[in-house]
Amino acid sequence: MTPRTRSSHVLGPERPPTGRRVRPGRRAHGRRVVRVLAGVSVAGAAHAVLNAQLLRTPPADPPATAARVRVVVPARDEAHQLPGCLDALAAQTGVAHLDVVVVDDGSADGTAEVAAAHGARVLTAAPPRPGWLGKPNACAQGAAGAEDVDVLVFVDADVRLAPHAVAAAVALLQAHDLDLVSPWPRQLAVTPAERLVQPLQQWLWATTLPLRLAERPGRPSMAAANGQFLAVRRAGYERAGGHGSVRGEVLEDIALLRAVKRAGGRGVVADGSALATTRMYDGWAELSAGYEKSLWSALGGSPAGSLAAGAALAAVWVLPPLAGGRAGLVGYAAGVAGRAVAAARTGGRVWPDSLAHPLGVLVLDGLVVRSVLGHHRGTLHWRGRTLTG
Repeated sequence: MTPRTRSSHVLGPERPPTGRRVRPGRRAHGRRVVRVLAGVSVAGAAHAVLNAQLLRTPPADPPATAARVRVVVPARDEAHQLPGCLDALAAQTGVAHLDVVVVDDGSADGTAEVAAAHGARVLTAAPPRPGWLGKPNACAQGAAGAEDVDVLVFVDADVRLAPHAVAAAVALLQAHDLDLVSPWPRQLAVTPAERLVQPLQQWLWATTLPLRLAERPGRPSMAAANGQFLAVRRAGYERAGGHGSVRGEVLEDIALLRAVKRAGGRGVVADGSALATTRMYDGWAELSAGYEKSLWSALGGSPAGSLAAGAALAAVWVLPPLAGGRAGLVGYAAGVAGRAVAAARTGGRVWPDSLAHPLGVLVLDGLVVRSVLGHHRGTLHWRGRTLTG
């Protein structure tokens, strides 16, 4: 090799290798983004730990209450579920004045006959008027004429209450000066699809909702509720306009809490894992149909908001594990930890389900997209009715 050639090799410009190269600056930017997203995941896990301490817990042995309570069970084709639900309601203790009303919402399976055979008062709901969806319509008719009632309790037919559940819910209302309390039932998840997706409901509010702020009047956007088991003071319910104020809402439970707060009331989600159990959906077909009917408005209040919220969930809890590296591992571990904390606090299965947290978020995002598309096309149905809310 001549000196000139050697000099050219040492001092001359370096040839880029064949193929595309990722610029060092772009790689560094990507790593910074992953670190930021992992940091958000860590903050979410820390917030879940805080909320686990702040979550209102009902008394295990509530005092007897003199409050007059009406339990409303909206039921559409629930003949197979009502016996267990009504037997549990008949076994309630500590409530001297308890009135149980089953609202038969256009059932075709003998729901009314089963309810009557189990000693419940049965009301046949008038068909929903224009602008009303089925469940708000049934709940409103069940709550009508309750001038002599202090507390209204709404219970779904697939919920099984512990004997002290109603008294404990009333005790929560009174002890914390609340107008509405939503004791979240322990969710029974059996199939892989249920175990992936169902616990995300509790994880979402445990991770994102500041519980003490959410209790206060106003701030209607800060709300989480579950209509499977919900107790509300009648006075606060009427101030908020009752279910008439949420007549067209697919998620009438969250909307009712927001209406109560807008009217100056206080309300919040609470730990109901020792008060009630339910298996909301049986397998993928039921689960996907159930989530698709409402996810278009559940995460962001609108189709666009739900899509944006779904994208944010994927960015924080899916992208870091996919990116790998130390920050990606931290982000994955934080997501798993947050889900494990929420599951442990709400009576769910912790291991090994929490390890699949990113996959669960991806499945949820897929359901969000399907829900938004179904809403846009007007093809969403539930229990034989077209959803237009």
